[in-house]
This record gives sequence, C-alpha cells and structure tokens, in this order.
Amino acid sequence: MPDGAHPMAGAVTSHFRPAADYIDRILKGEKPANLPVQAPTRFELVINGKTATALGLTIPPTLLATADEVIE
Repeated sequence: MPDGAHPMAGAVTSHFRPAADYIDRILKGEKPANLPVQAPTRFELVINGKTATALGLTIPPTLLATADEVIE
C-alpha cells in the first residue's frame, strides 16, 4: 500500500520499552496470558506530501497544521 495511505500510526519508539519489559517478564517465567494488554497512548500523524501528490490527493491545510511531521 502506498506510503500516503496510512498517515496515522502509533509512535514506534514508545513501543520498544514496553515490549522489552514483556520479553523480560516472559523470560523470567511469567505466562504471556497473565500479562496485561497495553494500548498505545501516543499517536503521531506523519503526512507524506510527495506520495499524496503522486496519488492526486490534496491534503487540507488544517490537517497539515496538525501533523507531527510532513514529508515533502
């Protein structure tokens, strides 16, 4: 799927630490079924302007203003 089709995703770096904690707990003997499910608490909006243009999409200025990052 083109880059511009998924402009919103969980902040990837914020997942590394909890994942490492889960792995540590599992390696220490905890059952994965006993570990709590955690959902992302922070989301980043990244807009790939070049891909949007290639797809013929026009990104509204208000959406560009709220984006965490705009790739030109």
